[in-house]
Amino acid sequence: MSQSIENKAKSRIYGHGRGWCFTQKDFIDLGSIEAIKVVFFRLEKSSFIRRLSHGLYDYPVEHERLGLLWPDVEQIVKAVTRKYGLKAQPSGAYAANLLGLSNQVPGQIVYLVDGNSKELKIGNMNILFKKTTSKNMKTAGTISGLVIQALKYLGKDFVTDKMIETIKRKLSESDKKRLFLDADLASGWIAKIIKNQILGGFNG
Repeated sequence: MSQSIENKAKSRIYGHGRGWCFTQKDFIDLGSIEAIKVVFFRLEKSSFIRRLSHGLYDYPVEHERLGLLWPDVEQIVKAVTRKYGLKAQPSGAYAANLLGLSNQVPGQIVYLVDGNSKELKIGNMNILFKKTTSKNMKTAGTISGLVIQALKYLGKDFVTDKMIETIKRKLSESDKKRLFLDADLASGWIAKIIKNQILGGFNG
């Protein structure tokens, strides 16, 4: 039975490809949690998968010169949010970095979540899942959430015209519509910047 589960698990991992991050919950339809644990133990022992932290694994990308690479932050976050049934929103310096408003990769990557706070250290990455208010989560996982959190991090007096132009270049028409609808969920000064400077005369 466990061999059959192992084959199905490997097939699923192959299907997602190198770089995929996952937990036991992603395989629970294949058998009991104990059976999945046994399969993961075998696959890790044979170096087919890699254990990143407690209960979190990946199917690692291997570079011919650099060896095994660490997974993308997004893959890690997707695996964690699937496991715990969370919504997540990039925040702080990381949100600014994702929008191209800062070249600096923060030492700690912060995601706002609608569940308990937790911290992961994987390789040289330190990822903090920070519990937040329901208001902040209304735009979670959207372009609106990214813009709002980036502007909040930068601060009212430090948002430059160049930054505004950088944001505008990244917005598709559908992004603008979403941002237009969500602007009032932001605090006063952020809403004004979105409506008057980023969206200009856009009216949905």
